[in-house]
Amino acid sequence: MKTQHLISSGVAAGLLICLSSIGHAEPVSFKRDIAPLLLDNCLACHGPKKAEGGYRVDSFERVVSDGDSGAAGFVPQKVDDSESYRRLLTDDDTERMPLDGDPLPADKIALIKKWIEEGASFDGGDPKLPLASIVPPPEHPAPPEAYPSTMPITAVLFSKDGKELYVGGYHEISVWNPADGKLVRRIKNVGQRTYALDQNADGSLLAVAGGAPGKHGEVRLFKPTGELVRVVGLSSDVALDVKFSPDGKRIAASSAESVVQVFAVDTGEKQLTITSHSDWVAAVAWSPDGSKLASASRDKTVKVFDTKTGELAVTYSGHGQPVKGVAFHPDGAEVFSGGGDKKIHRWKVADGKKSAEVGFGAEVYKLPMGGEFMFATSADKTVRQYEAKTHKEIRKYAGHQDWALSVAFHAGAKRVASGGFNGEVRIWNADDGAAVATFVAAPGLAKK
Repeated sequence: MKTQHLISSGVAAGLLICLSSIGHAEPVSFKRDIAPLLLDNCLACHGPKKAEGGYRVDSFERVVSDGDSGAAGFVPQKVDDSESYRRLLTDDDTERMPLDGDPLPADKIALIKKWIEEGASFDGGDPKLPLASIVPPPEHPAPPEAYPSTMPITAVLFSKDGKELYVGGYHEISVWNPADGKLVRRIKNVGQRTYALDQNADGSLLAVAGGAPGKHGEVRLFKPTGELVRVVGLSSDVALDVKFSPDGKRIAASSAESVVQVFAVDTGEKQLTITSHSDWVAAVAWSPDGSKLASASRDKTVKVFDTKTGELAVTYSGHGQPVKGVAFHPDGAEVFSGGGDKKIHRWKVADGKKSAEVGFGAEVYKLPMGGEFMFATSADKTVRQYEAKTHKEIRKYAGHQDWALSVAFHAGAKRVASGGFNGEVRIWNADDGAAVATFVAAPGLAKK
């Protein structure tokens, strides 16, 4: 308690200095200055999934509302009546916010105080929108020059010519030569973790879905060279999947916020928001003609929607466990889905009835399509290749020493790439299943 008092006293002293230094600064912007602070420091305890004291900060409307105490979080021009501000400064460690973290720095507290005194104004448009959707896209920190350890490879993707392999890393997409496992370049300004990658038909855009778990989610569109084009789908939790529509004009993204969104590629304009799921949406897939969108969720269901209206067409509840992968049959009339029940289900869009299933020895993850084939990754440490029309198994790729989390296929190069939980990437010959190259996708790790 004595230590807490010293911390609070230090904050108060620093606050006076900060206030005097910003006395003539420009007005405080809620979306630029305050919202990021709330998302980084308060959302974990006061968000849609957990609302301590009945108070939430995931939208401006809720930020200025009352909690269970009956006191408003922030009151325009009334610092003493702003309950959230009081809790930033209190000596009582059972009330101070953030509850389980270090006190907010003095300059940040001063900024919040100034915002309240100026009238606690809102410059983010609709006050009901999630805060994560109104803040400017962050400039992400650089990746480590040399990785201290490996990390799970949750996303891999071949370039359109098959000569490069994109691999999700820590605040980066590392690009490798799949022939010999040599690092080619590093694409920076990427979220903390990457969970999915996709490319449009002509290879001019690379979509990266990810973020920081429990804090931030987004989809970034890059040119293959690494130049950032656009950021869409900002949210308060990670984006888990992303897919370009067959015509390349739209992009669908799913997230741990239990939402599916569709955007126009050329403008970034949001076209659809689908909130039918009650838990994380792990995967999405477009039908071959682009008229339908399927989504797989931790709520144990798979759903199919009309891509013009967002209207729900069918719900499949046959798994009874979280669903993590989804793909359309080539004819568009059926869907494949897999997950925690250790099976791939094949079922009809017309009535949601199962037509076939394939058993696994462990949990099934992603189900990407590649030409005439469907692939599956699994916690049984294998990658399996199927003929998409018949779901007949063509080949099993074994050799991973840990869960196989991600897979990509390039028809022209006849190569399969897979990523494991232990950080290992394996390249295979699709003709005979022979190993081509194996490397750890952690730049600088071996040298260090």
